[in-house]
Amino acid sequence: MEGNMNLTLKVWRQKNANTEGNFETYDVTGISEDMSFLEMFDVLNERLINDGKEPIAFDHDCREGICGMCSMYINGSPHGPKRGVTTCQLHMRSFQSGETITVEPWRASAFPVVKDLVVNRSSFDRIIAAGGFVSVNTGNAQDANALPIPKENADDAFAAAACIGCGACVAACKNASAMLFTSAKISQLSLLPQGQAERLIRAEKMVAQMDAEGFGACTNTGACEAECPKEISLENIARMNREYFGAVVSSKG
Repeated sequence: MEGNMNLTLKVWRQKNANTEGNFETYDVTGISEDMSFLEMFDVLNERLINDGKEPIAFDHDCREGICGMCSMYINGSPHGPKRGVTTCQLHMRSFQSGETITVEPWRASAFPVVKDLVVNRSSFDRIIAAGGFVSVNTGNAQDANALPIPKENADDAFAAAACIGCGACVAACKNASAMLFTSAKISQLSLLPQGQAERLIRAEKMVAQMDAEGFGACTNTGACEAECPKEISLENIARMNREYFGAVVSSKG
């Protein structure tokens, strides 16, 4: 049938973090080129269930490129071969019929495997939590223009806030560094007036938590920015370093 594809999938199967995993091979036929990558997995899982076999575990939620749950390492690239898209936005027309596609979970000690392609990314949550709260005055909401913010700052903060915490930056980095993620979360607050009260202590605590979680150091190769589905800029890492060193100097002074 025109537009349908036959594929061979090599998928990582692993019961849990304490067991060894291995690749298993599946032949998937009659896949529409208009399906998303996750829809293709849905078809495969339905067939596995019908055959009395264990379906492949993978994360998903919104399937709109917003939540960051659909994390898969596809043919050696986080989220697959396209740039600026998540796995759920990747369509099968990006591949050729007859192709062999290798699918793995994120590989990082700070992201232990839960099952198959699912990893535990709660380390990201703990980094955010380490940043604490944002001090704001209670009472009636202020007028929209009561806090003037330079457009450049507002644009940079908005761009940093686009980070969905998927972990592609960690997966792309040979040291499994989380500096792009952490710097984005620091930047989105440090650039705005509302984030100034805890600015220095936030950077210091979030970097300390990032290190405590076991993420590696930055490699300066830029793989994180290249593979980020939201194209978060490396400039955020430079900003985080400035924030962190400013916090250290201030605490010693």
